[in-house]
Amino acid sequence: MALGEMEGAGPEPEDGKNQEPGIVTTRNILESFTESQEVSGLIGNLKEVFGDLVSREMTMEKFIGIMDKYQEQPHLLDHHLEWMMNSLLDIIRDNGSPPPLVHLAFKFLYIITKVRGYKLFLPLFPHEVGDLQPVLDMLVDQNPKDSETWETRYMLLLWLSMICLIPFDLARFDGNTISEEGHARMPTMDRILKIAKCYLVVSDKARDAAAVLVSKFIVRPDVRQKRMADFLDWTLSMLSKSSFQTMEGTVVMNGMLQALAQLFKHGKREDCLPYAATVLECLDNCKLSESNQMVLRKLGMKLVQRLGLTFVKLKVAKWRYQRGCRSLAANLQAQGSVVQNQMVTVAANEADDEEEYDIPGEIENVVEQLLVGLKDKDTIVRWSAAKGIGRITGRLPKELADDVIGSLLDCFSFQETDNAWHGGCLALAELGRRGLLLPSRISDVVPVILKALTYDEKRGACSVGSNVRDAACYVCWAFARAYDPVELIPFINQISSALVIAAVFDRDVNCRRAASAAFQENVGRQGTFPHGIDILTAADYFAVGNRVNCYLTISVYIAGFPEYTQPMIDHLVNMKINHWDSVIRELSTKALHNLTPRAPEYMANVVLPRLLPLSVGTDLHTRHGAILACAEITHALCKLAEENNRSITYYFNEKSLEGLKQIHQELCSRQLYRGLGGELMRPAVCTLIEKLSLSKMPFRGDPIIGGWQWLINDSLRSLPLVSSAARQHIKESAVSALAALCNEYYINEKGEADPALQDELVTQYVSELQNTEEMIRCGFSRALGALPRCLLKGRLQQVLEGLKKVTLISPADVSFAESRRDALIAVAKVCQTVGVKAEGSQEEYICKDNVTQIYATLLSGVTDYTTDSRGDVGGWVREAAMTSLMEVTLLLVQNEAELINANICKQIMCWLAQQSAEKIDKFRAHAGFVFLTLLHFDHPPVPHIPHREELERIFPRSEKETLNWNAASEAFPRITQLLGLPTYQYYVLLGLSVSVGGLTETTGVCTSPDNAGPNAGKRLF
Repeated sequence: MALGEMEGAGPEPEDGKNQEPGIVTTRNILESFTESQEVSGLIGNLKEVFGDLVSREMTMEKFIGIMDKYQEQPHLLDHHLEWMMNSLLDIIRDNGSPPPLVHLAFKFLYIITKVRGYKLFLPLFPHEVGDLQPVLDMLVDQNPKDSETWETRYMLLLWLSMICLIPFDLARFDGNTISEEGHARMPTMDRILKIAKCYLVVSDKARDAAAVLVSKFIVRPDVRQKRMADFLDWTLSMLSKSSFQTMEGTVVMNGMLQALAQLFKHGKREDCLPYAATVLECLDNCKLSESNQMVLRKLGMKLVQRLGLTFVKLKVAKWRYQRGCRSLAANLQAQGSVVQNQMVTVAANEADDEEEYDIPGEIENVVEQLLVGLKDKDTIVRWSAAKGIGRITGRLPKELADDVIGSLLDCFSFQETDNAWHGGCLALAELGRRGLLLPSRISDVVPVILKALTYDEKRGACSVGSNVRDAACYVCWAFARAYDPVELIPFINQISSALVIAAVFDRDVNCRRAASAAFQENVGRQGTFPHGIDILTAADYFAVGNRVNCYLTISVYIAGFPEYTQPMIDHLVNMKINHWDSVIRELSTKALHNLTPRAPEYMANVVLPRLLPLSVGTDLHTRHGAILACAEITHALCKLAEENNRSITYYFNEKSLEGLKQIHQELCSRQLYRGLGGELMRPAVCTLIEKLSLSKMPFRGDPIIGGWQWLINDSLRSLPLVSSAARQHIKESAVSALAALCNEYYINEKGEADPALQDELVTQYVSELQNTEEMIRCGFSRALGALPRCLLKGRLQQVLEGLKKVTLISPADVSFAESRRDALIAVAKVCQTVGVKAEGSQEEYICKDNVTQIYATLLSGVTDYTTDSRGDVGGWVREAAMTSLMEVTLLLVQNEAELINANICKQIMCWLAQQSAEKIDKFRAHAGFVFLTLLHFDHPPVPHIPHREELERIFPRSEKETLNWNAASEAFPRITQLLGLPTYQYYVLLGLSVSVGGLTETTGVCTSPDNAGPNAGKRLF
């Protein structure tokens, strides 16, 4: 119930793997009730449609649909409520209206009430004397157990609660108490009470209306004198006899608690005070705090605070803080300077406060229960308790109020649960909003709120605390409105930094948005936040919706303001690199990389020395984040030194360089690469190796290089032993590290590699390609693709032959689709690395002697239709083959186009056409993309494409980007036109045959002859 919820918008989708789960909500901002004529027509037609079930349901659904649009803007209905109510009441009052029609009219009334709320709707009910008897008679005729007509009973009880306010003694309506049959007739007062009691113990919505009826009826002067004591006795006896352990008891207790809470809310203090102590004692005996029924605990909290307000006199505390000037315009005109304190001086004259406070002993019990309620496990109970604390504290003397605040601050202990922290924040916000938290207490409260803004407790595989952080933002929002700027000046830098950090670095989108809203409120109300307007422009409510954007872009902009740079860096180092969520840890390290240019000296001299011990520490998450942070910061510092024409080691001392080298050796000696922890350590250290290599660290010839090489090789060999979720990340990290390591430390000044090292590395990697473990083949295939040109020189044919063997399907490895995929990807990478030279050696370049072999390997992948328990795994191979074909073809076209002969080009385009008729959307879309890329490439154009002119007519260049291949209805009408081109006919027909027989109705329909153009049917059959 804090700021994020108050804003009410759902999270927006985020890019990539960092997308946060949530619901995307789109709001239509309405300006008026535009459907009034339609609603009038629906109400007018009720008499015609009520008899027909279908028509009645359609009318009801249409009316609900119209009303639901105004759930978030119900005030737009205000000018129309009266005529809608009168139209429906005309039907209800008509003696000729059959019961089903009356019930239907009441249902319509209930729907309107649900949208606008009964409190605003209630005064519109007609409440003449003449309405009392008909409404009572209608209620008597109702069956409390009829589940179909509860809306009727609910609305009648609300109507009766309005009628019973008529200013006449109810005894006047009784007349002769002897009925015509000679039996004593029940007085009107007793009839109404009987109805109220009857519906207080039902389980439907009518119970809520009965509680409202009681609160209006019992407080009437004539009823209060005669029936109030009896009614309270009845409710307390019902409470005492009922147990929340049973369903029936829960229903009864709910009704009684609602009635008592409403009664003590609306009744006069002097009328309720004699009974308050008895009710409190009965409530204590019920022990509702032990109930697992959230609603009962909430109602108990509501009743406790109402009883507390009854015990103390209704008065505004003269000691409360009152802020004078609240003008936004004045704050903004001040342009950051503190607005002059125009606070109305607190009436500090003790002489003015002559009236003594009379505080009964029960107040201590009430406050204690409310403080316990702040720690309840459910939010609505905590929220009710927080409001109760605020209301009661406002009626206490200053000393007692200060004691309450002191007890409240005890909630913020790290021995307390997140529930206590959340409830405490809500209560602080309430006290601040009401001016009950005096400026002298701000120095105690601000440190607590700063802790709450970063509260995050790990529980198992996740954490709790997002509600605490959200509520802490609400406190900051409330304080912005409550205090004069001069009161918060000593804390401005702390609060502004904490809110910026929460708005940019919080894991949860609702907390980031709440912090942004609180920051905005402070900028407007206080006018003292440094660079407030500039930051708001960059970090507004919508901008902070994307987490990646917050960490990597917005944070860099805000860190440009010196007041925020160091707090942001410290927060990432202290709170985020050890976060339980690996995504947050990785994002934080990337953010540190981006922030390094803002404070390079601080990063080198303070942050890096602090991280190095953590990178070999005992806590797994901290170690993982610290290693990644060391890698990113080191890389950023080296890039900065290079840009400024300084030595690479300008920012590093010997101790830092030695610490970076020691990370791998320490982890290896402590065997921290093993087990589940190794799944985090291996990719982290591989990233460290990559970044240190890219940073050109002076480690050439150092033994550590051999250790790094061992880790890369061991990580690739260990892929079968790690979980499937971590495999891809470990493989990619190791391959990236290998590429960077080879480029920096294995190549001499002449650009050549050591022959012995080359022979050992290439021979070892090629031999691993025939390993019986699929994942090892995958890893070393990608490793070969990452090798630099100097290590492939003279070994190209050996590498290509080894990769070709991996792509072949044999009975032993038919299911090794992933290794075939990675081998095809590696072939394209190797080709791009070595380059093209038509007359060159086949051991060094792509040339006329090996180009046919390369294309044969790649084209074999397009025919892979292997399936297993995972489905069409051959699709992965086909997708990789198409990508590699495109990359190799474009490489040849740009360098030696004559190496592409007509036959090769024909095979490529025909196979792509077949794949473009694929039934799986993802693969069809990829094939279509590759097909159009080759067709429309013009730097220079791809030679020998069959039927180029016809293809460009079917697939115009202007539609290259807009054609949606994922949509079968768009793709197949185009693809089937290729049936008219002889070269493509067989292949397209083959693809369409597979799609027609597919399991999905969409592809089956879209590939049928009826959808293939005017002549396609003739060509097909």
